[in-house]
Amino acid sequence: MHFRPFFANFIYVFSRLPTHLRTPPHPRINTLRPVPLKSMSGIPFLSALFGSSSSKSSTMSYPDQRSDDEWRAVLNKEQFRVLREKGTERPGTGEYDKHYPDAGVYTCAGCNAPLYKANHKFSSGCGWPAYFDSIPGAVVRHEDSTLGMTRTEIVCANCGGHLGHVFKGEGFPTPTDERHCVNSISLKFSTEDKPVEKGSTEGSKV
Repeated sequence: MHFRPFFANFIYVFSRLPTHLRTPPHPRINTLRPVPLKSMSGIPFLSALFGSSSSKSSTMSYPDQRSDDEWRAVLNKEQFRVLREKGTERPGTGEYDKHYPDAGVYTCAGCNAPLYKANHKFSSGCGWPAYFDSIPGAVVRHEDSTLGMTRTEIVCANCGGHLGHVFKGEGFPTPTDERHCVNSISLKFSTEDKPVEKGSTEGSKV
């Protein structure tokens, strides 16, 4: 799925809404013409549009089980918004969007777990870093029904940090025909392929 500039920016703006504004509000009773609706969840499109991202990824147990306060101590405000609140950075602005090293590893900005190798990265023109595959076992997938569509969310398998979404069948000339569309701010880059221990409490505040 190739996002046009307008839609890509819409995703960014929507992701910056406070979490409580992404959930369906309780309807107000129309005093002139009562409407027998108990909640907006009865309207599939609005429920999907304003609902929060995958609840399964929020409740799933990960090796790194730090609390929100502990994450705030090691992440800056924007990293916390994207990694822990499932936000999205503005397209075309990320540090690694046009970063194409010959070797090295992209790691989770939260826990430093290795996620992608440099040779997994390719140019997709979508405005976010794109990878056709991940390091085996490094990324977990969940269904995400926000924005009125069904997408596949990807998170760090070590800490559950939100990375982005994965799209398949777009026709890119890669071995997997998949595009892992990842927020730059969810990543760090290392020139060395150095694994971290599961459940590491080492963070990376900038």
